[in-house]
Amino acid sequence: MDTMLEARLQTQQRNTQNSQETSLWSSGFGMKLEAVTPFLGKYRPFVGRCCQTCTPKSWESLFHRSIMDLGFCNVVLVKEENTRFRGWLVRRLCYFLWSLEQRIPPCQDAPQKIMESTRLQNVISGRVPGGAGEGQVPGLVKKEVQRILGHIQAPIHPFLLRLFSWALLRFLNCVFLNVQLHKGQMKMVHKASQAGLPLVLLSTHKSLLDGILLPFVLLSQGLGVLRVVWDSRTCSPTLRALLKKLGGLFLPPEANLTLDSPEGVLARAVVHAAMEQLLVSRQPLLIFLEEHPGAQGPRLSALGQTWLGLVVQAVQVGVIPDAMLVPVAITYDLVPDAPCDVYHALAPLGLWTGALAVLRSLRGWGHSPRVCVRVHLAQPFSLQEYTINARSCWGSRQTLEQLLQPIVLGQCTIVPDTEKEQEWTPATGPLLAFKEEDQLLVRRLSRHVLNASVTSSAVMSTAIMATLLLFKHQKGVFLSQLLGEFSWLTEETLLRGFDVGFSGQLRCLVQHTLSLLRAHVALLRVHQGDLLVVPRPGPGLTHLARLSAELLPAFLSEAVGACAVRGLLAGRVPPEGPWELQGIELLSQNELYRQILLLLHLLPQDLLLLQPCQSSYCYCQEVLDRLIQCGLLVAEETPGSRPACDTGRQRLSAKLLWKPSGDFTDSDSDNFEEAEGRYFRLSQQSRCPDFFLFLCRLLSPLLKAFVQAATFLHRGQLPDTESGYTEQLLQFLQATAQEEGSFECADRNLAISAIWTFRDLGVLQQMPSPAGPMLYLSPTFTSRENQEKLEQFIWQFICS
Repeated sequence: MDTMLEARLQTQQRNTQNSQETSLWSSGFGMKLEAVTPFLGKYRPFVGRCCQTCTPKSWESLFHRSIMDLGFCNVVLVKEENTRFRGWLVRRLCYFLWSLEQRIPPCQDAPQKIMESTRLQNVISGRVPGGAGEGQVPGLVKKEVQRILGHIQAPIHPFLLRLFSWALLRFLNCVFLNVQLHKGQMKMVHKASQAGLPLVLLSTHKSLLDGILLPFVLLSQGLGVLRVVWDSRTCSPTLRALLKKLGGLFLPPEANLTLDSPEGVLARAVVHAAMEQLLVSRQPLLIFLEEHPGAQGPRLSALGQTWLGLVVQAVQVGVIPDAMLVPVAITYDLVPDAPCDVYHALAPLGLWTGALAVLRSLRGWGHSPRVCVRVHLAQPFSLQEYTINARSCWGSRQTLEQLLQPIVLGQCTIVPDTEKEQEWTPATGPLLAFKEEDQLLVRRLSRHVLNASVTSSAVMSTAIMATLLLFKHQKGVFLSQLLGEFSWLTEETLLRGFDVGFSGQLRCLVQHTLSLLRAHVALLRVHQGDLLVVPRPGPGLTHLARLSAELLPAFLSEAVGACAVRGLLAGRVPPEGPWELQGIELLSQNELYRQILLLLHLLPQDLLLLQPCQSSYCYCQEVLDRLIQCGLLVAEETPGSRPACDTGRQRLSAKLLWKPSGDFTDSDSDNFEEAEGRYFRLSQQSRCPDFFLFLCRLLSPLLKAFVQAATFLHRGQLPDTESGYTEQLLQFLQATAQEEGSFECADRNLAISAIWTFRDLGVLQQMPSPAGPMLYLSPTFTSRENQEKLEQFIWQFICS
């Protein structure tokens, strides 16, 4: 069968491919299928509730069940009813009239208020001799302050903002099919804005278009002009000047100078004063917590943490009594294309480059299917309340090297009772001037909010389709079967409390999704009028792997649990053994906890995004509960043991291990002594083997990249710079992908994650040198024996 598929695929890719595939796409697959809607109207979860542990008062006060039924609106659908006028001329000019009616608050005398800031005056008085006694700002220093302030912001230009909103509305209607926003989520944000406190929106970052689209959406919903934090590295000076007139904010380069630099002290004082004035005036602020698209490095943005730290410090010193934080996410069917030089780095995006990208998008309008967009606004919560409650959740932590290296080398079998400390985002700029405790607060707050943004994001149809094609049907699937599995995976996603960003008839959804993925999918007509959907081998699989990563948060707990079970069975049952043989093995709860903890420590924090208020042991219990709920594990009562449901005679242990999460579960007490007699087996239901394999494969791209990185240790050329060793490893991943077909692993971000994880694990060491930091192989792992131990440790979690 495989040979036949390959032969057909090669034949399809010849000269006749374009005409045949075009007819298939344009004819709606050429099939008459029954239109069904298997999931719409059954259950649609309302996502985005804030953390009940850290912010219980916000959880109760800013939510009402009635908002769940308000439904969605398309914010780019502007009609005559959206204006104050009526008539045939209004219907033709409704975009322009709508832009004129948007409420833009008058520009206040911000520069003068910033100049009069107490913090700024104190810094100036200390730098300039005689400045404190005279009360006058010397002309030279005043010009320097004005220059720095001009780099940060500029007065908003109302006419330019209205003109830009009109042009953007027309552009969005040409490029996007719709931009959906839940009215209930918007109502929560409106309610929070009426409390008299500034709104700070903290968002994910999927596209460079986010910084333009989100302010437009919130302006259209009556929140006013949104001040957006931009990265100076991604914009040319001309584009920065335009964005500042539209509400953009930029961090001056002097703010990143050393703490004892006079220029750095002055720049940071101006930044603090500008932020305090902005918060006092209650202008809404948008900060991106993720790095800009195409950035190679940590997921959490150092720039975003810097600006969030300024907000936290403004609340702590009493400039404002509190601030309302709103996690925001934006998801696309397909992320809009960006110019190549943005992703590769070297040249910032300019006006001409942006204009050419717009023209390219408009030229493709009508020739390619338009994508859908969902904007998600999670429940706002109080920063002051989070700060008070979060400090009580801090426990002891150890590095990955302390936690995992002795177990990898076989020197120890007990997992330490502590959390993992792993921070890949460096502290830069004004954040370095904070106390160490405040820096830790900002880092954990940003991780907590990013977790809320990701969990409230809707799963798009392309993510579901890419997951099915990559992890279940990489060698091809008939369309009739694909329709049923698309419906199944959608319902499984909804049942796990994640929303989906699409609706409609099943046949139309699948047709639209495959049309969006046509560059990475081939359609082959077979007998009886059915179609065979085959992912294109090569880089197309890498693209599908990136899309499927959007679905991983919905199944992350089950995927971690399935891989942990695979690791537990690795030494007992051969991987190729029958499912019935694996189901015979008894799995104790303590062994499951240990395997889950080992895998949690191995996986990067940027992937897991665990809430800082939740301990690893509580997460272990959550993973185990998920495996039981989905039917993969069933409880097995051993002879002579008390049934697990018999709680009447349970006694408190003399030794209690209280965990910092505050959840009173069995996993948090009795030192797991109660769990010693609990055993489980793999379920023997007919659907379990396929589902178990599907869950294991969700983490396989990352774990396989780690295994190949361990294999590459004795082949790589070290010492080398981090970027140089990343290129070496990426070339090895690409060569391995050509040999084995594992193109989903040949990704630069996976190579970087492997190198950084090995550095934290003590496999690689980073040493300073005149040419910059250099990577060396640790003396512990110079022996081939220890390298093989590392490889086997990671390989146990992979289900081949």
